[in-house]
Amino acid sequence: MKRIFEVQPWNVSTHEFKAEDKRLQESMTSLGNGYMGMRGFFDEDYSGDSLPGIYLGGVWFPDKTRVGWWKNGYPKYFGKVINAVNFIKMNFEINGEKLDLAKDEISDFELNLHMKNALLTRSFIVKKGDAKVKFNFERFLSVAQKELSVQKVTIENLSNDPVDIKVISSIDANVKNEDANYDEHFWEVKDIAAGSVVAETKANDFGTPRFTSGMQANYVTSLAPVGNEMTDFETSTTFAGTLNKDETASFEKRVIVVTSRDYDTQDDLIKAMNDLSKKVSTVSYDELFTAHENIWAQRWEQSDVKIQGDDEAQQGMRFNLFGLFTTYYGDDARLNIGPKGFTGEKYGGATYWDTEAFAVPVYLGITKPEVTRNLLMYRYKQLDGAYVNAQEQGLKGALYPMVTFNGIECHNEWEITFEEIHRNGDIAFAIYNYTRYTGDKSYVLNEGSKVLTEISRFWADRVHFSERNNQYMIHGVTGPDEYENNVDNNWNTNYLARWTLEYTLKVLKEVSPEQAKQLNVSDEEKAKWQDIVDRMYLPYDKDLNIFVQHDGFLDKDLQPVSAIPEDQRPINQNWSWDKILRSPYIKQGDVLQIMYDFIDDFTPEEKKSNFDFYEPLTVHESSLSPAIYSVVAADLHYEKKAVELYERTARLDLDNYNNDTVDGLHITSMTGGWIAMVQGFAGMRVHDDTLSYKPFLPQKWDSYSFRQVFRGRVIEVSVDKDGNHFKLISGEPLDIKVNDKTVTLDSLQTN
Repeated sequence: MKRIFEVQPWNVSTHEFKAEDKRLQESMTSLGNGYMGMRGFFDEDYSGDSLPGIYLGGVWFPDKTRVGWWKNGYPKYFGKVINAVNFIKMNFEINGEKLDLAKDEISDFELNLHMKNALLTRSFIVKKGDAKVKFNFERFLSVAQKELSVQKVTIENLSNDPVDIKVISSIDANVKNEDANYDEHFWEVKDIAAGSVVAETKANDFGTPRFTSGMQANYVTSLAPVGNEMTDFETSTTFAGTLNKDETASFEKRVIVVTSRDYDTQDDLIKAMNDLSKKVSTVSYDELFTAHENIWAQRWEQSDVKIQGDDEAQQGMRFNLFGLFTTYYGDDARLNIGPKGFTGEKYGGATYWDTEAFAVPVYLGITKPEVTRNLLMYRYKQLDGAYVNAQEQGLKGALYPMVTFNGIECHNEWEITFEEIHRNGDIAFAIYNYTRYTGDKSYVLNEGSKVLTEISRFWADRVHFSERNNQYMIHGVTGPDEYENNVDNNWNTNYLARWTLEYTLKVLKEVSPEQAKQLNVSDEEKAKWQDIVDRMYLPYDKDLNIFVQHDGFLDKDLQPVSAIPEDQRPINQNWSWDKILRSPYIKQGDVLQIMYDFIDDFTPEEKKSNFDFYEPLTVHESSLSPAIYSVVAADLHYEKKAVELYERTARLDLDNYNNDTVDGLHITSMTGGWIAMVQGFAGMRVHDDTLSYKPFLPQKWDSYSFRQVFRGRVIEVSVDKDGNHFKLISGEPLDIKVNDKTVTLDSLQTN
């Protein structure tokens, strides 16, 4: 655990600059607008350790997989989001000497991420000889004009004598990914001019699309332009001026970023880039920022979670929501939510099962249903790729990928890529979750029924029948707990396989005759699926009254996490993989993940015995883990544990719990704060089309409140020391249940 930023309800701020924490600062001050994003690296060159990164939504490259031994069915490439052309680059000279915070003497440093309006600011005073100059930087990625990046720099001379200032503003295509398998450059420059670059991803051997990006800058400044320079990869424009004592210069850089995802030809792309540049060049900085700020205000108005009495919890919650909003807000149905979003290269920037299991529940509660429906359509449109993935394994039906951009599996770890097949069940569960929450059956009875059918065909082929036990089993899998690879009968996987088949059979009874004809599920198939449902093996130990994570788990040396020496945590950074696999330690919820998904299908006794057994063995070294345990703990009235795990999920990155935030933020786990509060502390559930709550107030808090979208309504829930309060903000009257009692919401506050 390491905290480098101050605790403030609306800001992530520090007044210290420590070179050893530079990457951590960059991760935690990342910006995004759903279309593009960037780490919080400096505008100017920095000669110390840094991870510059700018990423464009949907723009990726198939990096050739690097393995020692090729296996049949192995993914041919590792898809990854690539570092985009650096369009924010600006260097500064003071009396001919280059600014470099790795070397210069600075004071009055402040770095501040303003979460309320998604503005990043930085200021400091630098001394070079007799010159003393103050710099103030502002940066935002507009949500009002998705293609627009804006930087503003104010330079003030604090010296007694005049100083010469020079700004060299560039667009630089000479970039690479730090995690590239073969240390390659991915961009080929196609057109370069003063203030603009058009570059295309290099050719690949896998038939995946090449992407073209165009960046064009224009400037508003009190400094004079003095020249342009171009190389094969970079275009630079230089501005200069002399500042007298106490005189100030301002410099604005506005860059339009377009990609071939939206334009058919390079000519179309360039024309759009020029047109958009002209459009923003005539608008003032204040007008550009106000348009951006107003949209953020609307988002917070609908989705803000307020916590009184605990600023750490408040900051953590808003930081979580901010990270989600900067990554995805449903504006582009072609995109999804990567575990790192726009904040780093790790995980390749692709789509994981995190979306269905963790993001869908949150987006259902904070945005209009169309946003979540887009996430479901994303999977439907990638069915062809899922067929390929199953065929690679010699299996029927559809196997959705563990990691993907286009539906084809592109992860390079075998034990995860083709053994962590529970993701097929997680995608099925998301369809059920959407339908249950919204009441909208239009997806499940059409596109969704196709997805469910093909997933079920996969499960029916992937199971095998044990004559000795007279039950169906699934061998050679990895569950959500990735510290257990290639196991037999993972309880989570078997449960989801059985549940998916059962749910699909139910849906097939409701589809139209026309849809049933298209699905073409035979009576023989249905009978086989029902037989698997009836005779699926689910490991259970009657003495402990627990569902056993997988065959053989109870034969391990079952020592609690407290037995691990503190200096050996996290174990994934200190132990060999062999030692981890032999240990009893759980990376993230496995059995408990199912108990969270289907929390009302288990008895209080079952939840208690399983939580009490598995929680002491869980190291929570997956960022996704604490929120799930927090909800189950809250359901069991383990308030202290529920709050402890809330704090871990809400401040996972802010306090660098897992010592890996330098790689980027854990975007999909930023759903955890909302999940832990709304489904945990507030006890929100949907039973038979009825929204219900069983709230409690953590002892260390004074109050909390949130707004929730549900079936055309916006509901405000407030919990304080006086009790529970519910208000209908918009929509038709609604009956809800609070502590099992029916309450009618009709715009009047109700206790």
